[in-house]
Amino acid sequence: MTLTTVVWSTGGVGSIAIDAITGRPDLDLIGVWVHSADKVGQDAGVLAGIDPVGVTATNDADALIALQPDCVVYAASGPDRDGGAVPDYLKLLESGINVVSTSSTSLVYPPAYFSPEWREQLESAAKAGNASFYASGIFPGFGSDQLALVLATQSKKIGCLKVTEVALNDHYPVADVMMNGMGFGHPLDFEPLLKTPGFIEMAWRAPIHLMAAGLGVEVEEVRGTLDRRLTERDIEVAFGTIKAGTCGAVSTRAAGVVNGREAIVVEHIIRMARDVAPDWLTSEFDATYRVDIEGDPDIHCAMNVGAAEGHAAGHAAMAATAMRVVNAIPYVVEAPAGLLSSLDLPNTLPRHAFD
Repeated sequence: MTLTTVVWSTGGVGSIAIDAITGRPDLDLIGVWVHSADKVGQDAGVLAGIDPVGVTATNDADALIALQPDCVVYAASGPDRDGGAVPDYLKLLESGINVVSTSSTSLVYPPAYFSPEWREQLESAAKAGNASFYASGIFPGFGSDQLALVLATQSKKIGCLKVTEVALNDHYPVADVMMNGMGFGHPLDFEPLLKTPGFIEMAWRAPIHLMAAGLGVEVEEVRGTLDRRLTERDIEVAFGTIKAGTCGAVSTRAAGVVNGREAIVVEHIIRMARDVAPDWLTSEFDATYRVDIEGDPDIHCAMNVGAAEGHAAGHAAMAATAMRVVNAIPYVVEAPAGLLSSLDLPNTLPRHAFD
């Protein structure tokens, strides 16, 4: 059975999804949505950096909905991702179209979604359209849920479970997100969005609650902290220049409290160059995802994504993010209607990966 698909946006993740879908016999790309007017009318393959695929990009959402695809791969990005994406999700779900998304990371575990009102609307839309919604990626996503839970199947006792991403993000081109959202390129007295009270707790609430649900425990509260470090030299990055004496590395930590102790922890370390904050956990790879379990037995696992230094920065992590949802398409289409998490699906094993 061939499933018809639409890809929503042609950024880094969307382009990888287009390439992957057109290479699989069980998936058929029938439409692509773009935001920029200058992309309208162009071949989706060309926009994705591959050979033409015979599908023309459009910014007409209603026309794509009218195609009635089996599934939409939603990969739009931006600082207001949920605010812009939820209305699209509602239209798609109400129309009976399944959605897999890398855009709304707070929906990796819908019961913990930060907006109960939006969650209820999405649940109603999914029920009305008999369709399913699934959000995933690499972190939040696999590195902060299924990887940790699989490793925990070896545990007798768990004192603390910690998941960590260490990444070099000099390739990310959106200045507003990196500078105003995270504080890169600013002195430490600048207050980025990350420093807003409750923001870190909200950002990592979903994966913490997902892991807790998988392990059968209740999270009493989530505690968040932010740390930033200065660069001692100018750093050229995709969105401009990080000047010496401004922020060149950011670390966030969110801890879920279980039975009065910080028991489920998510750490996220991002640098603009590998030599900034050398005392923090480092990686020579595109990205490293660690799981550390203090318990009986102690378990320590590092998953490196991409090649070591000298590679095309960011591609491997984006590819892993895209494939988490592309590989999930057949499973989501087959699943009962509703808002899904990785706890609701079997392992979304890739199909035709060896073709």
